[in-house]
Amino acid sequence: MWVLLRLRAAGGRAWLRCPGGLWTRMRSYSSANVKEEAGRRGAYGRAELLEVLEARVKQLQADNVSEMVIDRVDIAPAGKNSSQCPAQTTTVPLPAGKELAPKVREGDVSSSGAPSLPSRWVEKLKKDKWIKHKRQSRLEQKFFVASSPPGAERTREPVLEPVLEARDKKLQAHNISGMRVDRVDVAPAWKNSSQCPAQKAAVPLPGGKELAPKVREGAVSSSGAPSLPSRWVEKLKKDTWIKYKRQSKLEQKFFVASSSPGAERTRKPVLEPGKAAVTKESQGRARAIPPKAGANPKVSGKFKTLHKSPRAAMASAQASPRLGSSAKPSAPQGDECNQLEEVPKRKGLDGLMAQQEPRPVLEDKEGNMYRSIQQDIMCYLESCLFINQPERAQQCLMLYHRSDVKRKLLTINMYDMVMHGWAKKGSLNEIGQLFFMLEKTNLKPNLGCYAAALECMGRAHTPAAVIQRCVQEMKEDGFHLDELFTGSIYEKDEREMVLKALRIIKPNFQPPFLPHTEICTSPLLRDFYSKEKPVSYPKLDFSVHELRERFQQQLEMEAADTITINSVESVKPVTEKAIKARELLTALRSEWCKPLLQALRESKIRLENRKSCPTNLYPYLCLLEDEDYVDIMLQSLSRLPAQGDSLLIVAKDLGIRIYNKYSIRKKIYSCLVEKIQKVYEDYAQLLAKDTQPDNDLPREYWEKLEASSGTSLLSRNVAWSNTLLVQLGTHMVELLVQVIKVQSNVLNPSLEPKLIPVLYHVYSFRNSRQVGFIKPHPILTQILLNAAETTLTFNAFVMPMLCPPVPWTSPHLGAYILISTKLMRCLEGAVQHQLLLEKCPRNNLHSVLDALNQLGNCAWKINKPVLDIIISIFNAKGSEKLDIPLPPSEAPKPSTVLPAGPSAPWSKSAMKRELMQWRKNKAEMYSMRMDALYKLSIANHMRDKVFWFPHNMDFRGRTYPCPPHFNHLGSDVTRAILLFAEGKPLGAHGLDWLKIHLINLTGLKKRNSLQERLAYANEIIEEILDSADNPLTGRKWWMDADEPWQTLACCMELAQALRSPDPTAYISHIPIHQDGSCNGLQHYAALGRDTVGATSVNLMPCDVPQDVYNDVAQQVEKLRKQDAEQGSKVAQVLDGFITRKLVKQTVMTVVYGVTRFGGRLQIENRLKEIDGFPKEYVWEASHYLVRQVFNSLTGMFSGTREIQSWLTESAKFIAKSGNTVEWVTPLGLPIVQPYHRVKHTMLKTNFQSLSLHVSYDTNQKPDTLKQKNAFPPNFIHSLDSTHMMLTALHCYRRGLTFVSVHDCYWTHALTVEVMNQVCREQFVELHSQPILQDLSRFMLQKYCTDAPAEGRKGTSHKHKELVEVLSRVPETGDFDLQKVKESTYFFS
Repeated sequence: MWVLLRLRAAGGRAWLRCPGGLWTRMRSYSSANVKEEAGRRGAYGRAELLEVLEARVKQLQADNVSEMVIDRVDIAPAGKNSSQCPAQTTTVPLPAGKELAPKVREGDVSSSGAPSLPSRWVEKLKKDKWIKHKRQSRLEQKFFVASSPPGAERTREPVLEPVLEARDKKLQAHNISGMRVDRVDVAPAWKNSSQCPAQKAAVPLPGGKELAPKVREGAVSSSGAPSLPSRWVEKLKKDTWIKYKRQSKLEQKFFVASSSPGAERTRKPVLEPGKAAVTKESQGRARAIPPKAGANPKVSGKFKTLHKSPRAAMASAQASPRLGSSAKPSAPQGDECNQLEEVPKRKGLDGLMAQQEPRPVLEDKEGNMYRSIQQDIMCYLESCLFINQPERAQQCLMLYHRSDVKRKLLTINMYDMVMHGWAKKGSLNEIGQLFFMLEKTNLKPNLGCYAAALECMGRAHTPAAVIQRCVQEMKEDGFHLDELFTGSIYEKDEREMVLKALRIIKPNFQPPFLPHTEICTSPLLRDFYSKEKPVSYPKLDFSVHELRERFQQQLEMEAADTITINSVESVKPVTEKAIKARELLTALRSEWCKPLLQALRESKIRLENRKSCPTNLYPYLCLLEDEDYVDIMLQSLSRLPAQGDSLLIVAKDLGIRIYNKYSIRKKIYSCLVEKIQKVYEDYAQLLAKDTQPDNDLPREYWEKLEASSGTSLLSRNVAWSNTLLVQLGTHMVELLVQVIKVQSNVLNPSLEPKLIPVLYHVYSFRNSRQVGFIKPHPILTQILLNAAETTLTFNAFVMPMLCPPVPWTSPHLGAYILISTKLMRCLEGAVQHQLLLEKCPRNNLHSVLDALNQLGNCAWKINKPVLDIIISIFNAKGSEKLDIPLPPSEAPKPSTVLPAGPSAPWSKSAMKRELMQWRKNKAEMYSMRMDALYKLSIANHMRDKVFWFPHNMDFRGRTYPCPPHFNHLGSDVTRAILLFAEGKPLGAHGLDWLKIHLINLTGLKKRNSLQERLAYANEIIEEILDSADNPLTGRKWWMDADEPWQTLACCMELAQALRSPDPTAYISHIPIHQDGSCNGLQHYAALGRDTVGATSVNLMPCDVPQDVYNDVAQQVEKLRKQDAEQGSKVAQVLDGFITRKLVKQTVMTVVYGVTRFGGRLQIENRLKEIDGFPKEYVWEASHYLVRQVFNSLTGMFSGTREIQSWLTESAKFIAKSGNTVEWVTPLGLPIVQPYHRVKHTMLKTNFQSLSLHVSYDTNQKPDTLKQKNAFPPNFIHSLDSTHMMLTALHCYRRGLTFVSVHDCYWTHALTVEVMNQVCREQFVELHSQPILQDLSRFMLQKYCTDAPAEGRKGTSHKHKELVEVLSRVPETGDFDLQKVKESTYFFS
């Protein structure tokens, strides 16, 4: 709670808001209505609510009660406007002739010289009295006749008097304990029967008499006396209850605003209807007497200041002008240059808030129903502050803050963000107002709020006493000064301003140097992180100077956001037609820029002036230069395919491009580039070859540099929601469709000139759904086709990095320099993964971050000979056999001749289906061709450079390179053109490993031993050399391999090694692969200690490799023969068709959760590929085979199926309980499955309503089917990623170059044997942990700790079932894990 701060310094006057205090220089950011303005003016009156209500009771009852005896009056609720919240009081008669004097503002005097009521209250009381009198007269006349019994003389008499007396007594029962009535006037009647009483109730009169009620004939009470009509009893009860509810509600809302400064804010109990009031007289009055001078009142304002006396402070506050008035504040008292005054704090606020309903936790880490709205509010506020319009941000915040319903959407981070915006302008007033607003929302200021306040004080030259009070309040809220520099994020000069403010009160203050000392506690890596023995990690083959130059090149590329490169199609000769088309295209783009700029600026003006929607797109259209928006729109125009694309995809792409450019610009604006550059220049010393070895990992070294520099490299960045991206992108599309036009005769001058749109919004049906499309006009398509442009423009993150990536040190920092990258990739808008990472202890993530850094630090280069061959085939219209996509023009065209004759009747529907299939094939060919073009063009651009692939991971922990198109996880083509930048000699056994690797790529000797593969390589050495020397003109042996391009690259490497003077000294750059043998089943077999399964997947040492796919095929064939002998027709048809290839895909994927339905489709596709298999039996045969494959796997891997069933059942019960499945990997990485029921959100645009499908909304119930089916494969994926990370870290410690493609590990030929040893040791170490037991323990603790509430039918039984299932860990076999270390073919 803030107390009044009045600062009189040389630079001017600043005021801070206090409870009951005044803002003398506050700006109004919204047009308040008359009632709100009157309510605010009323709050400044300082009158006791008790006295006002007493006066109001007297005025309203003046006509009915000539005299009152008041023993006690409770505080009534204040109203929302001036008519409910009085600002002054009037004199009220009290016993013994005493009067309660009114309390008025200084200067308010009546005509008699005494303090008077404000004019607005006099007018209000007169108006109420006049209205009551008019209603009384009018309705009395109307009701007089109706209330008389039939035949009675129609003489007017006060029939309603006793009834109204009883009603008046009921309504005043809670405030007046007793009443003496000498006279009762006739009250007005009501307009309808439910409001108009027909009888009178007994009313107490002086002397103990009662006024008997007058009733209709026959109306008798239970005692024989006439009784009140039931409708009046109900009416009185209803009115009483409504009054009680209103009183409670309004008292809660306005108790704080209506209490006077200095008064004790104790909330008086509100009596329930019908209960007597038994309190002391002193409790019926608000204590408005301020503390005496010299007293030490307890104050809890945010800044407790020096003062002469609270009374003087209050007088000064009351003499101040009203909010929004033009009067200047009164001159300050005293002669000091800087004088501060204090208003005492209001008490009892915590107790009041504690009695209110608990505020919903909107920042719940599990997500909440307001998350998407809150994210949009945060984005809007951030955008307003970025364009230096804190007023607009404040207006948005006030819009939500003023509404009791909307206020619950606000979080402390929103107030914190706006405070930082005002701090940059040195506006201490506005920051004080925000602190005052926080009290109303019951939010506690966070560390960022205090950092913003101190920053503002540093800019505004605030007196030391104020800063000291701020620091004191920060400590009272549980924060320490050191946390300002270890737990806050600063941009630009914010840190320096905070330091400046603190050094005013502590001249020798120095920020703490707190390097991260947490150590990874995982038992798997306890020895790895111990510093007992000196460790020397490998260095890169670059000097410090070279690394710094490369960093500068990467920084320039990211700052530009986009990069334009030459296409591999540029080698084609340019025709005159293409030259003219390019000139025309350039002229059109130049012509389109001007109208687009004008339309964009006009739309900004319209949005800026729009009052109906204060949170519109205006600030998002000001984040970049207008020319940047136009460039992004024109770039998207060139990328639009000829058949068009859906509006949703085009809009989202535009929104993402704008957001990416804005994120980079924001980091540059916040001076983050200079900070990163300074740290990276020192970081290069760790990696460079010309520096001393260091035993720190890259993450550890970077953390030390960052801590020593005293700077934080994080930025306050809010990710844009999917809805916002689509909205902004749709606005851009609308401008394109409306503005861009072209002459209809631009390609054919003979036509009549006419301006026509370049883009059209049309509808098309996709899977029976109507989808809005943005389609280019054929004229634009023809111009682009004729131009055949030879340049491609990509975003910077698409390209590999030119320097080693920034090491991952937290979930928010790593990979690129300026481009924001997620540590855990997920769907746009899903936040549960990021929240889990933020909640996870830092040391639990160390091993994961270090593994990603190790993978990202591997340098690469291009295999130029292989790349040139691929490009030549690509430009020669590709090759289907060699997996080089053909251009769409090569798609087989549909028949144009209509079939005729009785044997081939023409069918219109068949013709239509054929045409649709042709279009589909053409679109697929275009997509594949463009993908290959991107990959080859990027590779060609990097052909003479060394580059790096930064890595991140998916939600299961599996690692991926960040560049999306060109990386080593790609197809055979991209893997073939990648080489390690650092070469190593082959050594004694490297040449043999190179030959074995070559044979593995061909797929010819999978069931043979390593010695047999090596012997086979020596036998076909002539074929290998011929392939290397004459790849396109020789015998082309390499083209028949399973992986032809990698085979060709290996042939070339082997030929050079064999022809070198000393093959053992030959420097080899080609990666050698060691692939796991059905790795998913290997993990299952190790978990279940299944000896039979372990033998099938090569966990057990064998002389030759075991082929589980062949074993399953043999088992299925055995079952088929048995069924064929028993007369099964489908079994007889399958004779001779069951092969390893037929069942491989199903066996491989069944461990990853494929269902029988999915397995049947896989087998169906394989059967269709077999020539000679009868097509009429495909469906029946696929059903039969998938059943036999599953039966065979169950018999061969009994332990595996048991574990898989337990995981599936556990996930099903967890999902049915309303939770998503979570677990923690053995390395400490938290994982959650983001599968929820699909939520459909309609987004209205000027074009159409877009339907957004969201499957990650945590407010939706979990998708039980997906949760249970995905848990087994996802859990196994998390284990294989853990194994890979352990292998990567230990290989890095031993100086190896190591990368992986999930369960396929790559290294140099020289170090294959070392990698194999590490791989086996870490697999044994991993599965020596009680993995399933730990999983069961974790799930029981998370999902079964809270017992269900009693009384809920079926809940207790479901909870008991859940506990039983999660506790039932499958039993394991007796397989000895140590045997894995001796298995040659575990990874081979």
